[in-house]
This record gives sequence, structure tokens and C-alpha cells, in this order.
Amino acid sequence: MTTVLLARHGETTWNRDGRLQGWAPTSLTDRGHAQSRALGSAVAAEYDVDRVLASDLRRARRTATHLAEHVGCDPTFESAWRERDFGRYQGLPKAAMFEDHDRLSLRRAGHDAVDARPESGESLRDVRERVLAGWERLVAESDPEETVAVVCHGGPLYLLVGAVEGRDVVSAVVEGEQDNCALNELRVRDGRASLLAENRTDFLDGVSA
Repeated sequence: MTTVLLARHGETTWNRDGRLQGWAPTSLTDRGHAQSRALGSAVAAEYDVDRVLASDLRRARRTATHLAEHVGCDPTFESAWRERDFGRYQGLPKAAMFEDHDRLSLRRAGHDAVDARPESGESLRDVRERVLAGWERLVAESDPEETVAVVCHGGPLYLLVGAVEGRDVVSAVVEGEQDNCALNELRVRDGRASLLAENRTDFLDGVSA
């Protein structure tokens, strides 16, 4: 049985400001670094990690580096685990962007928004297919008793956890919750995944705001 630990990256300056990050090379805040170290400490204390895999975007790379230092594995990076590319809307205030562009809002456009693409960006369906392809590759390459830690982003986590739980894309994203450095635990047996823990943040209680 393979164990996969999925975590979101630590807090960034754009998280703090409520801006759409997409593929931007945003930096962790001091709190984001502290969250990442707390994540690494908690994972090292509870699991015997064999591999660390991460999105190749800066915020995920830095978080994965903190994690890897605690578990004694060199991280590898893959573009399949990137956040959604928001194209020309990258950097805009998140709330204002979805309020001004109904076609991209899952709350207002529903399932039609799943296939809507920001100019020069990706649709949610594009992201889902990319992330699930990365997930299938991870499962195929993992040994039965291996533990793999993956650091990525909120969007990919909503979509992957939603797929494992059988949720449609709209409910997976609208109802999903993934805090910075939150931990999710999945077990994979005979190619079938089950979710044991979702959005776990108890180990972050001592990290100052």
C-alpha cells in the first residue's frame, strides 16, 4: 500500500494580498517559511518518507526544500503539479477578477466555467487533466510500500482530492478547503486511492500570524 502525502505551499506575499498567483514566481513570507518548517517537522515525526516531489513553481520549490531538509530526501520538481495558469489575469485581486468575469466564476456560471479559459491561460478542465496525469504517473512509478510527499497548490489539491472522493469539479473547488501547508494523506492499493486526512493543520498551531 502506497502512502501519498499532499501539501499546499506556505503562505506567499500574494496569498497575503489576495492576488491571483498562477505561474508567477511569488516568494514565501516569513510566516510561509515557518509553516514550511513546521510541515517538515510534522511529516518527519510521523512518516518515513521515501521521496519528495513538488511543483516547479518557486513557492512550491521553497516549501519542498524545507520539507526535504527534515525528511532527508532531495526533492524533484514537475510542471504537472503547477497551479492553474491565469494568463493575463495573473496578479489581479482574486475576488475582483471572479466578480468582474462571470464566465470564469463557478459560483455564477456553474459547470460552464469549468471549460472557460482566461486569456492566455488554462481552463479548470485543462488543469484537472494535467494534474491527474501527474497523479497517475506518480502511482505507476511508486513501490507498494513507498511513502511519497508532494508539495503543490490549492487548485491541484481541490481537483485531485475531489477526483479521489468522486466529487464533480464545481463542488470540489467551491467546497474545497486547503490552507497554506495543510496536509492531506492518501493510501493507494491496487491503483485505487482513498483519503485518510484532508486539510490537516494541527501542527501549524504554533506558527504566528
